[in-house]
Amino acid sequence: MKQKGWKAGKIILGCGLLLMLLPIISFAQPYPTKPINLIVTFPPGGTLDTSTRILAIKAEKILGQPVIVSNVGGGAGSVALGQVAKKRPDGYDITSCASTGLIRIPQLRAVPYSHEDFVPIMHFTSVQSGLVVKSDSPYKTLKDLVEYARKNPGKVNYATSGAGSPMHMAMEYIADKEGIQWTHVPYAGGAPGLTAVLGGHVTAMSDSTEWLPHVKEGSLRLLVTHGERRMKSFPNVPTLRDLGFDFINETVFMIATPKGTPPAIVKKLEEAFHKAMEDPEFVRTIQNLEFDVAYRNSEDTKKYLEDAYNRFAVMIKKLNITKEPEKK
Repeated sequence: MKQKGWKAGKIILGCGLLLMLLPIISFAQPYPTKPINLIVTFPPGGTLDTSTRILAIKAEKILGQPVIVSNVGGGAGSVALGQVAKKRPDGYDITSCASTGLIRIPQLRAVPYSHEDFVPIMHFTSVQSGLVVKSDSPYKTLKDLVEYARKNPGKVNYATSGAGSPMHMAMEYIADKEGIQWTHVPYAGGAPGLTAVLGGHVTAMSDSTEWLPHVKEGSLRLLVTHGERRMKSFPNVPTLRDLGFDFINETVFMIATPKGTPPAIVKKLEEAFHKAMEDPEFVRTIQNLEFDVAYRNSEDTKKYLEDAYNRFAVMIKKLNITKEPEKK
């Protein structure tokens, strides 16, 4: 009887130890063990949304778990970033964002996060952008638009995907250099801004290449681009630098995660998304947007963001832009 009781005690003890070890065993399972939520910081249909969705499809095959993409637009990406910053840093809630939301928006207005609240995983493309007007407008060149604005202060209005975006800053930079006034009309994303310019609700749109197919088919006219070099599809359209303006849009699209995410998880995500970038379908998608496939790893992206943050701080001071107070 004593021997049976001793054996029963060993079984009970063993079961108890197993129950105690279950959380450790579960924790030791390789990441990821469940679907990953990926929040895009702009509405559906824009260039960030389009490029992110195809990248996510390719990455989930590598990770072995679904990557569930959802959209939270508003505030040039700041609404979504404010939400993601509060998420648990376990690799299951990450974001696809434009660098604008991390390095520009916090310097322009009060937001519930800072660029230091995120760990960059990697960036996957460099963004091209430009200024468009309706093709039946009288403005054939940027000079035409500037001269009209000079003679009619405040009558030119333009759409962007949000205050603080490089496309917004490009227009204000031009206005400052030319001594003119025009009115900024920010939208939650490029797609609604595109609808506004096509509908004649705004004079122009300064944004990334959502406008591309409409320029190609003739309903919109591209006046100028913001990149280091001219766009392949429009070699006759000048860049701002071609016209004497010292301005370049250096926005990148990137994947980021809340601060505190374990380095091993960041590395796993970085490797998966980098591998996904090699897929021919992803490359075609980026090229069709007239963007460049451009990769930086986590550490290099962090350095890029820090440098860009400091450069933008200098521009804000130069343009005498004050930070908006927090809304009550």
